[in-house]
This record gives sequence, C-alpha cells and structure tokens, in this order.
Amino acid sequence: MTAPRLEAARRLVVKIGSALLVGPDGLRGDWLRGLCDDVAAWRARGCDVVLVSSGSIALGRRVLGLAPGALPLEQAQAAAAVGQIRLARAYEEALAPHGVPTAQILLTLEDSADRRRYLNSRATMQTLLSLGVVPIVNENDTVATDEIRFGDNDRLAAQIAVTCGADQLLLLSDVDGLYTANPKTDPSARHLPVIEAITPQIEAMGGDPVSGLSKGGMKTKLMAARTAVAGGCAMAIAEGSVLRPLTAVAQGARASWFLPEADPQLARKRWIAAMKPKGVLHVDDGAARALAHGKSLLPAGITRVEGAFGRGDPVAITGPGGERLATGLTRYTADEAGRIAGHHSAQIETILGYPGRAALVHRDDMVT
Repeated sequence: MTAPRLEAARRLVVKIGSALLVGPDGLRGDWLRGLCDDVAAWRARGCDVVLVSSGSIALGRRVLGLAPGALPLEQAQAAAAVGQIRLARAYEEALAPHGVPTAQILLTLEDSADRRRYLNSRATMQTLLSLGVVPIVNENDTVATDEIRFGDNDRLAAQIAVTCGADQLLLLSDVDGLYTANPKTDPSARHLPVIEAITPQIEAMGGDPVSGLSKGGMKTKLMAARTAVAGGCAMAIAEGSVLRPLTAVAQGARASWFLPEADPQLARKRWIAAMKPKGVLHVDDGAARALAHGKSLLPAGITRVEGAFGRGDPVAITGPGGERLATGLTRYTADEAGRIAGHHSAQIETILGYPGRAALVHRDDMVT
C-alpha cells in the first residue's frame, strides 16, 4: 500500500508539540512563521486546516518566572492561563499576513465524552472552517483536572480529527515515525513507512510509557492512530523541526502513515446508524422530500414528536406513512422539539426564549 499524499488532504489536522514551538529562548518565531506559510499554502489549495497546539504552559511559565521541572497543578494551570493568550496571539500574528483569520478553541475530555458538548464543539468547528478560519485547539489546562484530561495533545488531535471529519492528521514530533524497535538502542530497528493495521505487534513497538502520566511518547501516538483510523482519518508521524514541516512531508520527508479503515463520512454514518433511537420525529411530505435530497431536517417539517430524549441523542425520523426515513442526532430535547415542531426556524427564539440552531437534525448528523 502507498502512503497518502499530504498535499491531497481535504481537511487536515496538524498537531504541534511544545518542543517545536518553544525553545530555550522562548517562542521559535521563525519556525512558527514557516509553519503558517505552509498552512496558508494548503488553504490556498482548498484544504481546511485545524491546528492542535501545545505550548501554553511553556510560554506562561517563562512569563511567571517559574522554576524548571514538573509544576504543581495550580502553578501549571496558572501558567496555562498566562501562556494561552500569548499562544493564540502568536498564531494570529503569524497568519495575519496571509489574510487568514484564527480562532481559539479550548477543550477537555468531558467535551468529547458528553454527546451534547461534542455536537456543540463539532458545529462550532464546522462553522469556523466554512468561514475560512483556522481553529487553534488546545486542552483547557486552566480548568481540567486529571479525571477530565486527555493528558496529551496526540490523543486530543485524533479526537479533533474525528470530530471535524478530517481525512488526514499529521503529528509533528521529534521523531520521524514508527520503528520496529528503539533506533537509539537497537541498530537493527527498521522504519515503517506505512502501517495498514494496528496489530498487537505494532502496539508492542510503541514500548511502555515511563509512567501512567507519560505524555507525547510513541505509546500515545499509537493510541491516537487507533482513534484516527477508526474514524476514517489517515495519520502520519513526522519529524517537525524543519522550517516548512508540511512542505517537507509533502516532498517525501520520512514519516510513518497509518491507513484509515474507511472514509471519514462513512465511518461517522456507520456510528450513527448503529445507535438505538431514543425517540421519533414524524415529518410531513415536504420534509420527506427534502431529506431525500440530502437536506437537513427543519422544525417546520415536523408533525409529531415521540419519546424522551436530550440534545445529541439519536432519534428516528419517519415519513407521513410511518416509513423509516433516517436516523440522526437531534440538536434539541424532546420538550424543545415538541414546542418548535411545525414552526419556521426564525421563530425558535420567540418560542423557546433563546436562540437555537436552524436545523433540528443536521444532514451531517444523519444517516438515511
């Protein structure tokens, strides 16, 4: 099997580690500008780009004058709060000459585990990308405690790739890929350019983490790969210290590619189709025709609501004759859906007392 071509990506997530972005003297401005030159070039090809960037704690601790080494949780969160604003501003300034707007998104593990938060973050990211924005994503270190942490940005990046339907994920690291053994200690170690399946043998090549809190090692990258490929996203591990890291990978720099199990949209549709509906939305002829043409389900087309469901729960959608038309994830609770059923989207705020989303079930969250 051949490796995917990075320049052919339609939606690309790039993970940047702290060591690439922040050096002994602070922010590596030349490297950041080179990365952003690449981001602008990929966007000019029509590719959406999302950056998952570490670096907030490294930047913040310098400002606060904190000693080297591991920080207590409170100091790490304080450093993140100080560094995050500087990190976002650095990306904004590096992309501004290209006319590329940026946005900051801070997430915790809870945001992906909770279906309602997951859908909200997915909708926000989709909207930003549709508006030509490059989201800068990081773990919300200022509020996250151990039980709601991803723990490393490799796994966060994989979750973001699945959330936004990316077809490629690039982990920029201090290593150029996966080897059969540690190349620093085993001269017979072979580099693996393409990994078709993550077998137990492949997982064993990642070695054991130093501790249960190990961050950024090959073990976490393999965990990220498992998440990404299951969601239909190809993933690469590449050495990222060169000034134009995306260009380097596109031009053949050594990397390890993990091949996806399915197309991102197909993988998501299978996931939704496997869910058991918690309610039923009955629709009229007009809505049934719209769904048949790939449209979202609007409140105006709903004639009756059954069941008890919350935001983000799966619901069945049935036509006037009771035929099953689709399964989808609802953006409203059963009570809210019942109140806005039969009304135009422009009336949602008047009925509910707060603004809502125009579609009750968006076409991206629906399988017919």
